[in-house]
Amino acid sequence: MELRQLEYFVAVAEDANFTRAAERLHVAQPGVSAQIKQLERELGLPLLDRTGRTVTLTEAGAAVLPFARAALGAVAGSKQAVDELTGMVRGRVAIGTITSCPAVAIADLIDGFHRTYPGIEITLSQDNSDRLVDSVRAGALDLAVIALSSSTSYPGVALKIFVDEPMVAAVGDGDPFAGRESLPIKAFRDRDLISMPVGTGIRSCVDEACALAGFTPRIAFEANDPNMVMQLARRGLGVAFLPTSMAAGPGLHPIAVASPALRGQLALAWRADGPISPAATALIDHGIAALVS
Repeated sequence: MELRQLEYFVAVAEDANFTRAAERLHVAQPGVSAQIKQLERELGLPLLDRTGRTVTLTEAGAAVLPFARAALGAVAGSKQAVDELTGMVRGRVAIGTITSCPAVAIADLIDGFHRTYPGIEITLSQDNSDRLVDSVRAGALDLAVIALSSSTSYPGVALKIFVDEPMVAAVGDGDPFAGRESLPIKAFRDRDLISMPVGTGIRSCVDEACALAGFTPRIAFEANDPNMVMQLARRGLGVAFLPTSMAAGPGLHPIAVASPALRGQLALAWRADGPISPAATALIDHGIAALVS
């Protein structure tokens, strides 16, 4: 088994296409196919299903992929460790973030890290918390900013909370609740609610609180962007649940929620187990210093 075979396998798995993977690797497509077939012969099972329009992982391929990434990461990490000893930190890191994280905080984190380690390439992506955690576990992301609910648990992932604030119900000027300062969660049983999609920390908080109060929330509108959630509430289309820091401004009335109270948390997440490259370690340390301290 050769590292080149693992590199080609990971590239095809990520691109779901031999031609695109070959272009990314700057090699001929037949060479990619031949190396992966040799790897499959050595392992004794097909790793890729080539029968569809796109290439997909077989059960064996899905099992091998995390180990292939770890092996490549370990080799890259060993090279980077030597560079670090000579004061030449370099490499590549991938950061993921939810859309509700303040853009300034992420921009400051990336800017500070780049100034400290100019030789490290940085990529940034956005998704919901559940998918970001999956990417962290798989090694596709080195660090992610995710939202948590009170009962959130992500085995295999280390977490460091850096924001912990109350969540409120936000309504527009003409809403029947606009003059209220506080309401129990059960008061929203028959109201149309505006929320983030399933898989986000805000939605998990809402769903858990409503379940504790004995009802299923009536979600009238879903939006991936918390700013859109806020705008829909401002226009009187329902009740939005948002962190206190976001539920402010003209035409929007925040209402404290009780029984149970809601809290929104943001945390840094990284893989707790498995090899971590020196570049990723530097990123994690920098992220904790920038956002948690």
